[in-house]
Amino acid sequence: MRTLHVCEVIKDLGVGGAEMLLVERLLAAPPTGVRYTVVCQSAATDELIERLRLAEIEVICLAAWPRRLRLARLAVEVRRLRPHVLNLHSPVPASLLRLTSRLSRPRPALVSTVHNVRYRLPTMLLDRATGWLDDRTVAVSPQVARAIVSRGARNLSTRIHGINVAEQRRRAGEAARTRQEWNVSESAFVIAHVGNFRPQKQHGVLIEAAAKVVDRDPRAVFLLAGTGPLQEETARRVAELQSDGVRLLGHVPDAARLIASADLLVLSSAHEGLPVVVMEALAAGVPVVSTAVGGVPDLIDNGRNGLLTRPGDPDALAGAILRAMRPDVHARLREGIRNGADPVDIGQTAEWFERLYEEVVTDGGAVPRRRKAGRL
Repeated sequence: MRTLHVCEVIKDLGVGGAEMLLVERLLAAPPTGVRYTVVCQSAATDELIERLRLAEIEVICLAAWPRRLRLARLAVEVRRLRPHVLNLHSPVPASLLRLTSRLSRPRPALVSTVHNVRYRLPTMLLDRATGWLDDRTVAVSPQVARAIVSRGARNLSTRIHGINVAEQRRRAGEAARTRQEWNVSESAFVIAHVGNFRPQKQHGVLIEAAAKVVDRDPRAVFLLAGTGPLQEETARRVAELQSDGVRLLGHVPDAARLIASADLLVLSSAHEGLPVVVMEALAAGVPVVSTAVGGVPDLIDNGRNGLLTRPGDPDALAGAILRAMRPDVHARLREGIRNGADPVDIGQTAEWFERLYEEVVTDGGAVPRRRKAGRL
């Protein structure tokens, strides 16, 4: 009996939402003998690569190649690997590999996993022009499935991926120790934000809101984890505001520990797919204040397990944070998490994907076109 070989392709294997979903799913894969290879063009840190390799999952990172040659090298590597299934997680590499895979014999089955609700226009047009070559498309949330980037997708299914729930609850049990590591007083109200410093995360909005919150309630301590091109600009703005209650931590290994130790998670994003950090917060019993974008409303029931606000409005975000800090509201939100539906565990998603991979591959390489993988 042959071993199914799946190649998962993602542009960057840094610590981001799509990357975390992929890595956690592969680490939770059942012992069915499926062989996985991950190919990426770059990696902002080695953290996720090391986790995969420790689990004996092959990783091919093309970061050593000149940037202008990486896409071409990506096609060469995938052709050399000759996988049975190619799962494409990033639209630009996907657009190339959809075309080059048609030349492979046997041809791999093509699956695209859509993580975001929007792309830049040239990227979206390129993705739309080649997406018809996919055999199956998976959206990571209902909002992503309804977004413009998913229109016209072949055999679209929706699968909320989830996280390692048991591990996140274990981290929550160590919250006091984690807070001590960050020199946070017991009386502080810790508000965590985990995300790369990129335009979509709207750190400027977050910093303005944080300054307002700290002025109103000195218990507030904002801990911001992440790196990226806007990190220095954000640090300068924090210095200008002279807000001692806002700390930029840089890259934090295993940032899920920080989330599990917080009193509140905040997101200020202009757009999102399905934020892993929100799932991590809910699994740890931590309420969320977020802009109502992307897949966030699929996870947050406004007023029950978190508060939603409009994007781009520091005053609205500050008001929602201050409201969530009130003892009665905070207790109600935590109670809503406890009484809500159990978080989706990534192990269930790993099994789901392996069933999907088996469906799209046959002994002769043909791909069933009309069978459904199902919905969550």
